[in-house]
Amino acid sequence: MDVPGSLTAQLYLLAYDPRKERVVTNYRFPYLLRAAALTDLLLTGRITDDGGKVRVVSEDRLADPVLDGLLHQIAQSGPRPWRHWISKDGRATVRAVRDELETGRWVRVELRRPFLVFNRSHVRVRDTRVVKQLTARVATALTGPVSRVEDREAALVGLAAAGELGTILPRARRRAHKQRIALLSERGGPAAPALRKVIQQARAASGG
Repeated sequence: MDVPGSLTAQLYLLAYDPRKERVVTNYRFPYLLRAAALTDLLLTGRITDDGGKVRVVSEDRLADPVLDGLLHQIAQSGPRPWRHWISKDGRATVRAVRDELETGRWVRVELRRPFLVFNRSHVRVRDTRVVKQLTARVATALTGPVSRVEDREAALVGLAAAGELGTILPRARRRAHKQRIALLSERGGPAAPALRKVIQQARAASGG
């Protein structure tokens, strides 16, 4: 079965909780998707790390609205730290990824009205086999031969761990595979460690 190609889309789908039958998000999730988008741009040769800052090396479009939009932002702004881009426009990125997945019929957005004033939406994955396939990739990356893990799978695991994505890497699993996760994270570039710092700062600021 085919799965979406971008890390942003894959991580969005991995946030699906089969028990709740919906995608579960939290305050870390927007940062995670922003870091994933940066990693997508890095792995496709659109950006590079320049002394701890993100620099554009190619403005060739990827035919992905989320990634192309971020690439344009970076190109217009000039080099800035990775944490700057991870912290910026996260909620808009979450909506854009969701809309892209809905257009591609990977997910279905259901509007709920638990109260008369506020609308709330639940996002359901249309075919959960996609989630199972992505979950299997993560498991293989964690337990199989490191030499067989591709850079994108390594980055996927590193980002999920840094973003504390509990649906796929709860705390106990992150601890059990701590060394492997650290090894894989190195192959994904600067976004995962920057994501970890952004989350630490957000947690400290909220007193959590």
